[in-house]
Amino acid sequence: MEFKIIKSDHAMPESEREALLENPAFGVNFSDHQVIIEWTKEDGWQNARVEPYGPMLMDPSSAVLHYGQEVFEGIKAYRHQDGSIHTFRPTANGARLQKSAKRMALPELPIDVFVESLRALISVDAAWVPKPVNEKTLYFRPFEIAAENFLGVRAAHRAEYRVIASPVGPYFTGGLKPVSIWIALDSARAGKYGTGEAKTGGNYAASLISQNEGYENGCSQVLFLDAETHTNIEELGGMNVFFVYKDGHVVTPALDGTILRGITRDSIIQLLKDKNITVEERTVTLAEVREGYNSGEIKEVFACGTAAVITPVGQFKSREEVIGPEDPQPGELTTALREELTGIQYGLVPDRHNWLVKLSS
Repeated sequence: MEFKIIKSDHAMPESEREALLENPAFGVNFSDHQVIIEWTKEDGWQNARVEPYGPMLMDPSSAVLHYGQEVFEGIKAYRHQDGSIHTFRPTANGARLQKSAKRMALPELPIDVFVESLRALISVDAAWVPKPVNEKTLYFRPFEIAAENFLGVRAAHRAEYRVIASPVGPYFTGGLKPVSIWIALDSARAGKYGTGEAKTGGNYAASLISQNEGYENGCSQVLFLDAETHTNIEELGGMNVFFVYKDGHVVTPALDGTILRGITRDSIIQLLKDKNITVEERTVTLAEVREGYNSGEIKEVFACGTAAVITPVGQFKSREEVIGPEDPQPGELTTALREELTGIQYGLVPDRHNWLVKLSS
């Protein structure tokens, strides 16, 4: 698919942009352009273009506002030491976007078009990719919405796919310090046969009430239990979770249709297997984690996702208990995995699995 390029006549001045890139805040400022591709039931995907970033003109009856038909992705662009720009496993993100779109009755964007949309945006906004220091990157937000002006409960006959980009620094600004996680006792993120495996905004909206409760209690993220029994650990509000046992094996909750298929999660599993470390994808109960912490069977816990990469977890807290040591430190395996994964992404460690895709020289 060929992208028409319409360059902005009000791009941010270089000096202002460079000052912003010195200390970017996560998801606050955006690059000069955006990608747009339209879809109609009659004609399919069409009118691919890059145009100036700006507000969307939307009719009050637009279907996305009333029926929540929307999906999105998160993926980064990394500048390497030679100045080239790469992204990490974009075909996996493209495939997940398709899976999410199918679940939400939206059209599936071809994976090659997804990858080209990132390349098209970088072709005009390459200067927005920060220098490779202090984990700074350009964060892409590809998303698809129902765009038909229509009130009625059915799949929309018109949709739009867009990509915007934001220069970012570390998701957690305190450095590699263990974070505290709030256990949601009164809500669940997703139920069986629902939309838990789809990356759709409603799942995140459902997590916010517990996330707010966590913030009020000094926690950085929220942990959700399964909706059916409320005993099994599923995932955090925006991250997957891993447990490292003292005998060396690693456990992560199995994907059962209610847990997002994290690209970072999948990459970590591969890196662990490369180290001949046994990885178990299975049911993990809160009771097992409590007992594992108390007995010393569990020696490290970490969470992972595109935004935060790998983050050590110190304690799990709820209104009823605190699980974990009072003075937690980042674990040895957690630290090693983080260094290896970010090293691959920034071109400092060999990319044995060909995960990197060049977007610009």
